[in-house]
Amino acid sequence: MPGANGFAKQRWRMGPCWVIIALAAMAGCAETLTSGPITEQVKEEPKAKETPDVVEKSENPVVTSSEPEPRPDDDEPRDPFPRKLPLPADALEGGVEWLNTAGPITIESLRGKVVLLDFWTYCCINCMHVLPDLKRLEEKYPDQLVVIGVHSAKFDTERDSQNIREAVLRYEIKHPVVNDAEMIIWRRFDVHAWPSLWMIDPQGNAVGYLSGEGVFDALDAAVGKLVAYHRMKGTLKEGPVHFELESSRTADTPLRFPGKIVADEKSDRLFISDSNHNRIVITTLAGKLIDVIGTGESGRADGPFDQATFFRPQGMALDGNMLYAADTENHMLRRIDLDARVVSTIAGTGEQGQSRSHRPQPAKDSELNSPWDLWMHAGKLYIAMAGPHQIWQWDPDSNTVRAYAGSGREDIEDGDLPFAAFAQPSGLTSDGEWLFVADSEGSSIRAVPLGPDKTVWTVVGTADLFEGRLFTFGDVDGENGKARLQHALGVAWADGVLYVADTYNNKIKAIDPEKRACATFLGDDVPGKTDDPPLFDEPSGLSAAAGKLFIADTNNHAIRTVDLKTRAVRTLELAGLAPPRSKRVQRAPEFPNARKISIAQQTLPAAIETEMRIKIELADGYELNSSAPMSYLVESVESSTLLSGDKIGSVQRLPMPATEFTIPLTTGESGKSAKLRVSLTYMQCLEGASGICEIHSVIWEIPIQITANAEPKPIELVAGPAFPPSTRSEKSKLQLESKD
Repeated sequence: MPGANGFAKQRWRMGPCWVIIALAAMAGCAETLTSGPITEQVKEEPKAKETPDVVEKSENPVVTSSEPEPRPDDDEPRDPFPRKLPLPADALEGGVEWLNTAGPITIESLRGKVVLLDFWTYCCINCMHVLPDLKRLEEKYPDQLVVIGVHSAKFDTERDSQNIREAVLRYEIKHPVVNDAEMIIWRRFDVHAWPSLWMIDPQGNAVGYLSGEGVFDALDAAVGKLVAYHRMKGTLKEGPVHFELESSRTADTPLRFPGKIVADEKSDRLFISDSNHNRIVITTLAGKLIDVIGTGESGRADGPFDQATFFRPQGMALDGNMLYAADTENHMLRRIDLDARVVSTIAGTGEQGQSRSHRPQPAKDSELNSPWDLWMHAGKLYIAMAGPHQIWQWDPDSNTVRAYAGSGREDIEDGDLPFAAFAQPSGLTSDGEWLFVADSEGSSIRAVPLGPDKTVWTVVGTADLFEGRLFTFGDVDGENGKARLQHALGVAWADGVLYVADTYNNKIKAIDPEKRACATFLGDDVPGKTDDPPLFDEPSGLSAAAGKLFIADTNNHAIRTVDLKTRAVRTLELAGLAPPRSKRVQRAPEFPNARKISIAQQTLPAAIETEMRIKIELADGYELNSSAPMSYLVESVESSTLLSGDKIGSVQRLPMPATEFTIPLTTGESGKSAKLRVSLTYMQCLEGASGICEIHSVIWEIPIQITANAEPKPIELVAGPAFPPSTRSEKSKLQLESKD
């Protein structure tokens, strides 16, 4: 997505050359380095709304150095990134709040890890596409890599930490995120587009920069080289880290971030995309549960309702007793036979595609790109294809898909079907003549002809502007192009009125297309969940039936109904609906990367109450995270009657982490002997930097002998520092002074 930093990038025009250069940079090409305001004063950033629109010329995100590569000493491992930029201590300062972690994270607390900074904004489809790549990297390098999300907002509502928190939950992000609301970190790292990624080595040096999506291979190669080099050098601190995730403080709900909704008066049915539960829920219009399609697990399996799987489905379209679903994060279209209760795939391979072709192509062999909403008209299925910024069409007769409208350039421009430009279309509806589109990134409502002899035009939005079309938004009612929306995601047509889910304004708007007049119908710019007064929280889907407007109130995890005559709002009670049952496999307790400590034989008297005294010694400058779990397991390896107690044989969690605690025990009969195993896991953090904590485990093995005449005494178990002070990373001598 084009950025807001004085100039913008237009990714689709970068082409293969940009990819090759970026791959070379991130895979260790020595000549490449991006530098900038990390080392110098930066001018004040213009606000996003005032930023010019996309420019014609693409700028390469990698600056090539002409300096010769220094030759390492023969006995030194070869540095894959010899051109590097030492980061100042305050490099990650400036955010208004840290999420998905117990506290702020500093460059110093990250030393010893490979770090990826992901600059993103939660509206951005390209940013969404990067998240699966980051997840793969986190799973491949759990002991070496830390990803930090830097959320630098495009839209006003995205500057709010609570809204970012909801996005973190919706996208199921497992790494820390800092709310860079004032774009201070963005400017410090000289970022120009969403998404952008900076890579930092284990010694706190910035070593590479990449912008765009489709980055896994490049990042994987770079991380692998850094891990290998710093492991040989002894500067890699390996081991898992612990973060206090927002999901650990959030209870599940019957619906989870419902994205879209379809209401059908004729059959008295309501179809709900229960997006984060990876399923589709069917109820009556009054909310009585009829059926659930999908297991709740993410996947793309076809089959009966109780075996089929989806991955965050969004829009749907009903045609008789066939329901079509945009299986968004699977990049597929699914057909649901409501009579046979069977799900099948009609288009897409499950892989994200990059095609923008207007030529028909076989549907099941085509790679789609984030289909977001659907509309059926005259036997053809129209698709809001958010990824390539186009409207697509599926023809069931030929079983082909093709781009129907839009060039693929991200912008708000009217014109003939192949040449008009859209910006992440996310909602569809129709009056039978025009297909109305919620064009979210341009905060516009577009009209697409359902025939070849008319052109695309903008009902409400920014097409009339000479520049800044993707960065002009607001909450303004008015006529003739004066109205402003903010990232509208849903539309519904009813009785000559076009209703709009003005998502980031938390409102429902009503539009008269002939007058191009837009007015607030319900809601306030303040998010909420009350019926009277009616308040919403980022509503995303609309459908009209039986004199009512049905609203997928996404961040409230609810369906709301509106009487279109009285404007009375009611939260729909979904009787009988529960969250999907978890299919988690019961696993044995894990104590990752445990240090094993052997203790000399302990001789204890028979049939007495005694205790184990546990002591954890921390390295200087470290402390326990008081809010992180601390668990232990006491097991008798060879005899179940050696010791007894209610703390024996199962994992126990301390009510409050502590460096010293006791475990009560009762000894068994005289003459017994066996080995006792005590396993413990704890989280340690640098003092004053509880945002990132290292997970450490210790396993003590103690031979125990029970005799009648032994002297009563406790068992003393001590674990020394996990990282002796001599091996802890020190501040880089090359570290720059922080700048005001």
